[in-house]
Amino acid sequence: MIAELVSSALGLALYLNTLSADFCYDDSRAIKTNQDLLPETPWTHIFYNDFWGTLLTHSGSHKSYRPLCTLSFRLNHAIGGLNPWSYHLVNVLLHAAVTGLFTSFSKILLGDGYWTFMAGLMFASHPIHTEAVAGIVGRADVGASLFFLLSLLCYMKHCSTRGASARTWGWFLGTGLCAGCSMLWKEQGVTVLAVSAVYDVFVFHRLKMKQILPTIYKRKNLSLFLSISLLTFWGTSLLGARLYWMGNKPPSFSNSDNPAADSDSLLARTLTFFYLPTKNLWLLLCPDTLSFDWSMDAVPLLKTICDWRNLHTVAFYTGLLLLAYYGLKSPSVEGECNGKFVTNGKQNANGHSCHSEVEYRNSEIKPSFPSKVENGIKNNVSERTRLPSTENIVVLSLSLLIIPFVPATNLFFYVGFVIAERVLYIPSMGFCLLITVGARALYVKVQKRFLKSLIFYATATLIVFYGLKTAIRNGDWQNEEMLYRSGIKVNPAKAWGNLGNVLKSQSKISEAESAYRNALYYRSNMADMLYNLGLLLQENSRFAEALHYYKLAIGSRPTLASAYLNTGIILMNQGKTEEARRTFLKCSEIPDENLKDPHAHKSSVTSCLYNLGKLYHEQGHYEDALSVYKEAIQKMPRQFAPQSLYNMMGEAYMRLSKLPEAEHWYMESLRSKTDHIPAHLTYGKLLALTGRKSEAEKFFLKAIELDPTKGNCYMHYGQFLLEEARLIEAAEMAKKAAELDSTEFDVVFNAAHMLRQASLNEAAEKYYDLAAKLRPNDQWKAKQEVYTNPVLKKSMLSPLRFSIWLTCAPVPKGWSSARLLAG
Repeated sequence: MIAELVSSALGLALYLNTLSADFCYDDSRAIKTNQDLLPETPWTHIFYNDFWGTLLTHSGSHKSYRPLCTLSFRLNHAIGGLNPWSYHLVNVLLHAAVTGLFTSFSKILLGDGYWTFMAGLMFASHPIHTEAVAGIVGRADVGASLFFLLSLLCYMKHCSTRGASARTWGWFLGTGLCAGCSMLWKEQGVTVLAVSAVYDVFVFHRLKMKQILPTIYKRKNLSLFLSISLLTFWGTSLLGARLYWMGNKPPSFSNSDNPAADSDSLLARTLTFFYLPTKNLWLLLCPDTLSFDWSMDAVPLLKTICDWRNLHTVAFYTGLLLLAYYGLKSPSVEGECNGKFVTNGKQNANGHSCHSEVEYRNSEIKPSFPSKVENGIKNNVSERTRLPSTENIVVLSLSLLIIPFVPATNLFFYVGFVIAERVLYIPSMGFCLLITVGARALYVKVQKRFLKSLIFYATATLIVFYGLKTAIRNGDWQNEEMLYRSGIKVNPAKAWGNLGNVLKSQSKISEAESAYRNALYYRSNMADMLYNLGLLLQENSRFAEALHYYKLAIGSRPTLASAYLNTGIILMNQGKTEEARRTFLKCSEIPDENLKDPHAHKSSVTSCLYNLGKLYHEQGHYEDALSVYKEAIQKMPRQFAPQSLYNMMGEAYMRLSKLPEAEHWYMESLRSKTDHIPAHLTYGKLLALTGRKSEAEKFFLKAIELDPTKGNCYMHYGQFLLEEARLIEAAEMAKKAAELDSTEFDVVFNAAHMLRQASLNEAAEKYYDLAAKLRPNDQWKAKQEVYTNPVLKKSMLSPLRFSIWLTCAPVPKGWSSARLLAG
């Protein structure tokens, strides 16, 4: 147990510096905005939605079905809300548990000695694990690994007890259940069944490739045949159920997620897909350059045979074939009985059926340490504790390295990434085992004490360097800014774009704009970046530039509803109501099929309909506005905040003098958000209109209590007091409103009017002057339009009130007060 505890302790210690980290990158979508984590969402939704909260059968679903991982997130959320500390703690503890299990698994193969320590420590410290452990969404890989190892260990127990105990099928049942749980943590977990089959055939029974078919044909070992058949049946059943549950359709991804899959060139696709495993192996061997994202052009396509990277591909597959040949073509052992190899006439009792003389000699090494132990095995090792041969372990290591990685190779279906470091969490077990057994074989082969020490300490040094790199890499995962800056070298387009979002949230506007433009420099057709840059420009009143980038974003992705939404808002504010109306209508007609985030799309469509309704409302088309609002309510997703939409429904009914309906929607608005200030004010006006004065006053006061800095609240309350002839109080509210919103013309002007009504003429004159200074020319033009438009004139200020304002405002050239009043 010492090796397991020490390795787990190292895995725990190396990741303690992640406990202070924030949510980063994919964590936001999987946790912060995932409705499946909220207590009001039925927990059963987790079993029908994908990892990101989208219905699994939806055409835009990622098809990543990981309900056990999502359940763990929901438990985290129930205990600690959105405090990232508890989420990171669970990840670290899971990694420590997986490390302990892997070390225990290595002990079965390598013995209770130094090399088991090496394998466990290497796995605990490998930097490729940082994304899986430091990134909270990587919990799917860590959790899948836990049950992966449990399933494999159960099957090893099944093999060692097969034919000798009735409990053997209990162990097999444990194998199947743990494999199912591993798959429900992450899809690749089901590959443990194939690894178990490799263990049974090539390690436990020590069969060679040429012996497999004769063994099956002659029916020499029915128990082996039965176990493999059951593994195949269970694996096929799990995959079939998984495919059925996700709607019998593979996921679809954008071309930027996996450019090779979208390439028109068969040669480019083939060369690139063959090269990618080589790149992944290099990351395992030398994890010097790591990145949060390897999509887009992070790994350029191999388009010709002349690309020098093809040499890496050839070297990789040549080495792989040589290792496989070494493991499968080694000399045979002494004897065979019913397909089970034996030594001295007895089957090995430790779960491995025999041991070759070559390996037996290798296991009894001349000591070079004071403890008289080498290879972790004492010289007087008994036959009952002999270990698998080096060749056997090589085969099992290769299966652990390759088989769990197969789903990420684009062999059976295209995946939504080029390289994903967290996908290498399970394959890294095979890598660590392969490096350790390779170092052990060299250690045994060399004769000189110096060379033995060199090999041993070189392996130990590699572990130290891995640990240092892990600790440093964890620092990049502390927050999103550090993470994105660290990825600029690998994926500049994605890194700069995401960094721009972070800088914008920090109010570093110029730096954010520069980051967005850097991203577009590397990849000019990124719709998200074009949209984000447009949004930044819009928020800084650079509307013409914003419209330009929204247009480019829509050209790059015609289904980007949020770009239509903001385009329409700008056009509406510029008075281009017809263009705005067409834009909103076009947005509302965009379907959510095959979209990566249908929830966000539906929110944007709902907002478009809401703004279209406001446009109709401002034009006095209240029936049309109501129709659009009702459509918005029908299309509204669960996460959409509906209080403003409900409030505008009430306003439209209010204008149509349908007061009961108006009251219903005002109440709905307040029910959806109890501190929604506009609903307090509009409902207060309705209560005052219907004679419920005391109730109305309570709502006005509540609005002021909710936000004492909002001048509009004081203004509404002041108007209520004015209608109640409480002139002095109304004047006080007016002054307070004008002080808080001294740059808002309507507030200042209405404050002056209320002060005049209270006979506070000097104060009124002060605010009339201020109103005139705020918008002198615009207001003269507005009043001209009102007094030449009979429809608008009815809803405008009284002639007396307008007359007073005229006396305070400077008259534009060519106009006179008499002319305007005569209008």
